[in-house]
Amino acid sequence: MKLTVFGATGGIGREIVEQALRAGHEVTAVVRDPARLAVTGERLEVFRADLTDPAALRGAVAGRDAVLSGLGARSRADAGVAARLTRSVLAAMEAEATPRLLVVSAAPLGPVPDGHTVVDKAVLALINTVLKDIYDDLREMEEQLAASATDWTSVRPPKLTDKPLTGRYRSVVGGNPGRGRSLARADVAHAMLAMIDDPATVRQGVGVAY
Repeated sequence: MKLTVFGATGGIGREIVEQALRAGHEVTAVVRDPARLAVTGERLEVFRADLTDPAALRGAVAGRDAVLSGLGARSRADAGVAARLTRSVLAAMEAEATPRLLVVSAAPLGPVPDGHTVVDKAVLALINTVLKDIYDDLREMEEQLAASATDWTSVRPPKLTDKPLTGRYRSVVGGNPGRGRSLARADVAHAMLAMIDDPATVRQGVGVAY
């Protein structure tokens, strides 16, 4: 497949690029600073662009089978970046009639799964309060997806880690796995690539966790 990856220099984005190349896909990595992309490959195209300019992104998404985005805030100071940059991606994709988009969101945007204890719910409430700005940003992003013409999937992991790829995790379309507390960035990338051709995930939020 021909894939485009946004946020390719971030933890999840880099994993998407590396895993996609190993699987034999052609990958276009969209970056602001190519020097930050420590990935190479014969089937890799590095596309430098201003991510706030939809017109500048059209060439990166035209004719692609799917677009995958790891864009998002890395801290509370970055809150707003997911919605702002995803708006540009959506505009470019709709202009080029590129339908398939998968993005990274977060587990707290999905429903609370059955089996959560009082302690689990208290911890979740605290996290939602502390990271309110980031989650508000992701909610706005998901609202943009729902209003778009794209065949989107919002992948919602819990706490992210830098552990190695396992390929073994649980996923729930429209919900979250019970007692799912963490997931490696490598496995988030693996899940996103696996969902590209899964019609059950189209226009859905999907919780993923160990």
